[in-house]
Amino acid sequence: MKRGTYILVVGPTGSGKNTLINAAREVMPDLAFAVSATTRAMREGEQDGVNYYFLSKEDFEEKIAEGAFLEWAEYGGNYYGTLRSEIESALAEGKLILSDIEVQGARLIRDCMPREEYAVVFIDAGPWESLVERVKARAPMTPEELEKRRLRYEDESSFKAEADYIVQNFDGKKEEAKHAFVEVLEKIKG
Repeated sequence: MKRGTYILVVGPTGSGKNTLINAAREVMPDLAFAVSATTRAMREGEQDGVNYYFLSKEDFEEKIAEGAFLEWAEYGGNYYGTLRSEIESALAEGKLILSDIEVQGARLIRDCMPREEYAVVFIDAGPWESLVERVKARAPMTPEELEKRRLRYEDESSFKAEADYIVQNFDGKKEEAKHAFVEVLEKIKG
């Protein structure tokens, strides 16, 4: 059986990664989705094991020590990571498996996985000014936190040049972005 492909969905906070992933899952039911682990608090409407595996800091650090993560990063005082087991089983089954992943994590995966086993799809939502309201709508934050997000946006946007595919998700163009994202996944699937 042909091994699957790990699709790293990368883009700035508020770029619509999860919206596009959910749209693709509706029309491509054979897609697998890697649930990431985090130490951040669960937000209203989120479910453990569905949106994230919500772990204590101690449990997360134990898994780091065990080598259970393919990649992990610390952001905003919380850990985020992709469990190796989530990816390996899907690849062995020949599936396309998607992850909404931080740029830092994508860089780590790029350094530890065979190039033929993954593809990077960058979600471009335009300049920071067009994302500010999306970012603020997700969770309340101080001006200092917003500035940290802006600086992170600059780092994340620099990764665009390293992506295999770019999907534009500009304001008012969500349906076009969903269609383009599914087309990219179909192309990767072959």
